[in-house]
Amino acid sequence: MNQGAGQQQVIIILDGAKKEQDKPLQEAIKEIVSQAAGFASVELMQNPINLGLSGSIITHVTQKVNEFGAVIVLEDDMETSPLFLRYMHDALEKYEHSQEVISIHAYVYPIAGLPSSFFLKGADCWGWATWKNKWALFNPNGESLLRELKQRHLLKRFDYNHSYGYTKMLKQQIAGKNQSWAVRWYASALLADKLTLYPGKSLVRNIGNDASGTHSKKTDVFDPILAANLPELCTEIVENKEAYQAFCAYFRKVQRLAYLSKIKNLFGIN
Repeated sequence: MNQGAGQQQVIIILDGAKKEQDKPLQEAIKEIVSQAAGFASVELMQNPINLGLSGSIITHVTQKVNEFGAVIVLEDDMETSPLFLRYMHDALEKYEHSQEVISIHAYVYPIAGLPSSFFLKGADCWGWATWKNKWALFNPNGESLLRELKQRHLLKRFDYNHSYGYTKMLKQQIAGKNQSWAVRWYASALLADKLTLYPGKSLVRNIGNDASGTHSKKTDVFDPILAANLPELCTEIVENKEAYQAFCAYFRKVQRLAYLSKIKNLFGIN
């Protein structure tokens, strides 16, 4: 159980059924939620229609952050460390009035040697938190974001020095080939020159990378190094250049592994 769970208000968003055969699964989810315990309160909200991942996240984060002033957001394939809530609440309190900080993130890639916590420009989506005035900077218009990234010559920075295809992802979102709200959140934060706090070791694990998730393939390259202790929160609110370079190197490694996997599949090598 997470430290502080007994004081936590939990709101579970259940999207409308996409297909008729999804309805029994939704009823099973409702039954599980009805038995949830250990929190200050548990509320279930169900969309009357299927909004999809992007529509549901944007709609409900906007609604709840305006209601409460801050939100902690988890999707259903996130498994948290017992330290997750403590880290999130401590960081939300510490950086609430820091205009440079747009969000708090709980996941970090399995990269050795990172500091206890650090800042990077942009925003992220695997276990995160933000405040009302910071979420107000979110621009859902992908075309507008891409245009401004081009005008300000930020595409290289957006793609972590050409190591990860965020520009391609954004173009696909614009073309309707994906629903990614997260790439637009990242672009919005980068264009606003805002920072996100990361832990040096992860406080959340994505268990949807077993191919059970809607938008994921089976892989273990994102399995994190889990934190045994609560991260020390940064006192200096600036981007950590060494961490940025470490992310770039990690993304290049992932690209090489993906390329080698394709070659093995092509030649039938196990």
